[in-house]
Amino acid sequence: MKIGLVGLPGSGKTTLFQLLTGVEGSARASGLEGTVGIARVPDKRVDHLSQLYQPKKTVYAQIDLTDLPGLNVSEEQQKGKNPFLTAVRNVDALVAVVRVFQEGPPHLLGEINPRRDLEMIHSELLFSDWEIIEKRLERLEMKKKKENEAERELLLRCRTELENDGRLTNLSFTAAEEEILRGFQFLTLKPLLVVLNLDEEGFKAGFPGKDEFLAELEEKGLPYLEVSARIEQEIAELSPEDRALFMDDLGIKEPGIDRLARMVYQHLGLISFFTVGEDEVKAWTIEAGTVAKKAAGKIHSDIERGFIRAEVVAYADLLAHGNMAKVREKGLFRLEGKDYVVQDGDIINFRFNV
Repeated sequence: MKIGLVGLPGSGKTTLFQLLTGVEGSARASGLEGTVGIARVPDKRVDHLSQLYQPKKTVYAQIDLTDLPGLNVSEEQQKGKNPFLTAVRNVDALVAVVRVFQEGPPHLLGEINPRRDLEMIHSELLFSDWEIIEKRLERLEMKKKKENEAERELLLRCRTELENDGRLTNLSFTAAEEEILRGFQFLTLKPLLVVLNLDEEGFKAGFPGKDEFLAELEEKGLPYLEVSARIEQEIAELSPEDRALFMDDLGIKEPGIDRLARMVYQHLGLISFFTVGEDEVKAWTIEAGTVAKKAAGKIHSDIERGFIRAEVVAYADLLAHGNMAKVREKGLFRLEGKDYVVQDGDIINFRFNV
């Protein structure tokens, strides 16, 4: 899964990108592609497994992030020549970073207004989809072939949703309809998460209109997270001891960057299974609902091709009993076949023969 960070200039999205990926200095998005980096997904289960096995290498789950070109409000971009619309088609999901912090350089539109900024992002995506639908409907109208009727009806339904200021994610589609839509690369079909970038005051005390704005996000089904890029920068620069004191003073249980990475991961329907041993403890990323044989292919195609069985232990069982020997004593060590649906937190050893 490729995740794109979008936002108006000055929203703090590049700062958050740098904090998530560790990409420094040259990480300013430019051109049509943006800047690419990899973010680690913090996981206490991986921490515990690493302590238990003391491996030579520990690997956390990862997500691919792109710092997309900023959404501007220049006349050129308002005419549709928007570089981020090109880049946004290359990602699978979007994280919209909206400015709520008051400090720093003036907002390019003057007043700090997160609702307006998010609406601008939404409108840009919506209008792009609407234009594609309009052009396609014009072509279908010219042809008027019976075999195109299902596509025409589908696009009309999509257009109605957009004209009511909705996202295409609000609609339900059959498998056949999803196949039709896939080729259009509609932007409002991509999952969207919202990050509210606050200053320290806003983080502690809230901001004007907060309750109403958050209620709107919930009504629209948009997951959101409140973070402060400035606070996150300060946390990242502290020693572990000072970090704990600083976070405790602010009432923060864990860095917002960790919460953001995990929120993106979970909202996209991704889960982790683990492989463990003295050489490596590793979290592997799969989509929820993946069967054991397909999960084996994440490690190596040979393991999928020669799959025999999966030896499975639930992480919760290992945590409860302390070690694998006790898990086996309790009868919690399982042998599963190729059609077993892997669960989040499964510890798996694949048996295969090629």
